[in-house]
Amino acid sequence: MKITIITVVYNGEEFLENCILSVIGQTYGDIEYIIIDGGSGDSSLSIIDRYRDKISIVVSEKDRGIYDAMNKGIVLAGGEVIGFLNADDFFADDAVIARVAAAFARPEVGVVYGDLWYVSRTDPERVIRRWESSPYSRNSMAWGWMPAHPTFYARSDVYRKYGGYDLKFKSAADYELMLRFLYLKESNSLYLPRVFVKMRMGGVSNRSFYNRLLAANSDRKAMGKNGIRWPWIKMWFKPLRKICQYF
Repeated sequence: MKITIITVVYNGEEFLENCILSVIGQTYGDIEYIIIDGGSGDSSLSIIDRYRDKISIVVSEKDRGIYDAMNKGIVLAGGEVIGFLNADDFFADDAVIARVAAAFARPEVGVVYGDLWYVSRTDPERVIRRWESSPYSRNSMAWGWMPAHPTFYARSDVYRKYGGYDLKFKSAADYELMLRFLYLKESNSLYLPRVFVKMRMGGVSNRSFYNRLLAANSDRKAMGKNGIRWPWIKMWFKPLRKICQYF
């Protein structure tokens, strides 16, 4: 089973090499690695060039943001399963993709996800927040639960049937896609209680209170589109669920 991993980067020279090494260091043997660069002006492309023989496809061109770049990667993907690893992130260990592949050996499974640790940007050994997920529950998702998107893997035919990222949802495009796959279309999922990814702190939607309000409004629209009732109430449960991740 070929698994496609897509990294999207724009001026990511600080941590990109660490991300690439964590992909090419996986023990699983059938990985297609795609990097979509947004036309970086720093040394990102030079870093990519060092590992060209380990990377299946490289695209470097202007895009309309991270989710537009992710959609480009999905279109190019030749694997049976598709996942993403952001340029600031890295796999928790070298067997993550092997475990993902084993989970997808069950033909009824359309989506696999795991756990995520947020780590210090300057000290990746220091864990700041633990996003421990759980098996899918339709009721929980209706009240703001979601898997950690960087741990989210789906079969390519799920993307073909249900589409990619909808850019009009802005920072909630990943949330909307997972709602669509899991809640609206009821794709069969499997939760693996293992840490898949370590993410350096500094996400776009959480940088300020104003951005958090914008993100909440996008969450509301995503809920409404996918058939969740009373989204103007339930959208507030999504950030509240994350408080326990700090303890």
